Amino acid sequence: MTTSTLGSPLDRPAQYLKGVGPKRAESLARVGVQTARDLLYHVPRRYEDASTVARIGSLEVGMDATVIGEVTSKGVLPTRVGLRIFQAVLKDGTGFIECSWPGQPFLDRVIRKGDLLLVTGPVRFFHGRQLQPREYVILGRAGEEREAAGKVLPIYPATEGLSQRVLRGIIESNLDALLPALDEEEHFPGDLLRAIDAPPLREAVELLHRPPSLKDAERGRRRLAYEEAFFLQLLQARAHHRATAERRGIAFRRTDTLIGPLYRTLPFQLTGAQTRVLREIFDDMTSERRMNRLVQGDVGSGKTVVALFAMLLAVESGHQAALMAPTEILAEQHARTLRRMLEGVGVEVALLTGRLGAAERREALERIASGAAPIVVGTHALIQEAVQFKRLGLAVIDEQHRFGVKQRRALAEMGEAPDVLVMSATPIPRSLALTVYGDLDLSILDELPPGRQPVRTGLRPEKGRGKIYEFLRDQVSRGRQAYIVYPLVEESEKLELRSATAEFERLAEEVFPELRLGLIHGQMPADEKDATMRAFMAGELDILVSTTVIEVGIDVPNATVMVIEHAERFGLSQLHQLRGRVGRGAEESYCILVATGDAEAVERLRIFAGTTDGFTIAREDLRLRGMGDFFGARQHGIPAFRFFDPLRDEQLLVRARVDARRIVERDPELSAPESVPLRRVLETRYRESERLYEVG
Repeated sequence: MTTSTLGSPLDRPAQYLKGVGPKRAESLARVGVQTARDLLYHVPRRYEDASTVARIGSLEVGMDATVIGEVTSKGVLPTRVGLRIFQAVLKDGTGFIECSWPGQPFLDRVIRKGDLLLVTGPVRFFHGRQLQPREYVILGRAGEEREAAGKVLPIYPATEGLSQRVLRGIIESNLDALLPALDEEEHFPGDLLRAIDAPPLREAVELLHRPPSLKDAERGRRRLAYEEAFFLQLLQARAHHRATAERRGIAFRRTDTLIGPLYRTLPFQLTGAQTRVLREIFDDMTSERRMNRLVQGDVGSGKTVVALFAMLLAVESGHQAALMAPTEILAEQHARTLRRMLEGVGVEVALLTGRLGAAERREALERIASGAAPIVVGTHALIQEAVQFKRLGLAVIDEQHRFGVKQRRALAEMGEAPDVLVMSATPIPRSLALTVYGDLDLSILDELPPGRQPVRTGLRPEKGRGKIYEFLRDQVSRGRQAYIVYPLVEESEKLELRSATAEFERLAEEVFPELRLGLIHGQMPADEKDATMRAFMAGELDILVSTTVIEVGIDVPNATVMVIEHAERFGLSQLHQLRGRVGRGAEESYCILVATGDAEAVERLRIFAGTTDGFTIAREDLRLRGMGDFFGARQHGIPAFRFFDPLRDEQLLVRARVDARRIVERDPELSAPESVPLRRVLETRYRESERLYEVG
């Protein structure tokens, strides 16, 4: 925590805490503990429930048990196959048990004779009873921590020179002296804490370090997780209020002069999800409150159609609509799609990108400024000073995660007070969407149009690459196209992965000399990259060798095969985005994962191959990888979390969102006496994030 109160004992350097000193202070700094406050918020990474400790004499083969025992002997045992096994014998008052750590001979330097160990794992029979540790903790020397039995023991992030025993001792020695200072840092009103059944700050922190039970430890964590979720939602609620309430929006009038003809000329029926989301958008747009909404959907869920209906509502009311895409190719693709869909409606679509010549650009700018172009599609070029809309009513941002808060706000501030519609084809769990995009209202397209063929996905070993090449050659002979994707641009000696550049040369010269291959990666000049992509889209290339730069948005219906090399190096959500580049046409399509790696990596890929539901995949990806820096979270103003977990704490997040928005609706400036402590936390702990959300 970085909140600071002048003169607080919690600001005391760690060096001067009881049991620390200069040398241990250096070790503490390596785990992020530099002050007394940092020590209090040094979060246990897990707990060992020593209250369920079994007596060694009672252990039976087949049990999964936790024991506490003194190391009576130890050593490294070599085997005939070259594997070295560390073994230790533990005793308590009821008996002895041998513990075995295969392939971990270094433990001989870590675990000493006379150490008191807490060990958890299955009991197996191998030349007698043997415990195979899944986890172990050195509690101290025999006789020092006998009181550990019956306790829930916090296991902290530690480092060299800072054992669990020492770290636990430092925290315990200072806890009673430091905890009272937290009373001065309590910022939640009592009624809010009671409503969520949360303990005060002081009690919550104590429960982290001295939990009577695992349930109590979780109660302390939840209070602090709620706090992190709440302040993020408070930031976002204030941003949402500024975007929607401080400037009066446009109350669009639906006449159906354009919406009706488009609906009647559509060659397909809208899905139930599209109809529901359009209703939410139209409700926003016809009110006087500014719309600030995210539409999230899987690949192929029909976001473009939804955006077009929204844009036509703006045009029906005498306003303009703008759609901003992250790349020129994607902007051009959107312009072509919209023009095709509007052929029977009679609405012009203008395109504004950096590729336009001077005369074309000048003409486009004039038509935008005069209002002759009711719908404008473009890239970042839309937010340049030279662009003046006559009457911008709706700003649509595509592939939101490619833009930061600043870029989104720049388009939203053009014109009077345009409504804002954000689209993302990157499915993420609802909890993560509320975390990253909490300043937006959320609509989800969770239904695919009927008749869409799922992409057949298979997992293949490296030795099967020859058959993959034969399959690619067969697909090309049928007039199809294919992608081959690599995780790297250049060769990596450390990782020994195949690179896009080296493999392109090999494939073009040795494997497919008779075919037309192209190469694209993020380090190429933009014009060269665009030229290659355009050639592939035009059917002038058979196979496109690429890095992940092709994961966003490009629609090549004739591409039916996606081969992903070193698939174990990609996140599941990224794999899903890549797979979404095929299956865009009428022909059956395939995604082939070529993978090496351990059994865990292969199992993760099997999960991916077994479903095409992007939201299911994203949830599994988040569970496996953690939040990390999803979509460049820092550019969205998302602070780092110690306690809050988007998956684990989804209901907590929803509650925090409701609470934060209620407070901001009542007191936007947080000037009421009960809100002042909350504002103070924003101004100190979340100063950087708040500045980012204040843009625009």
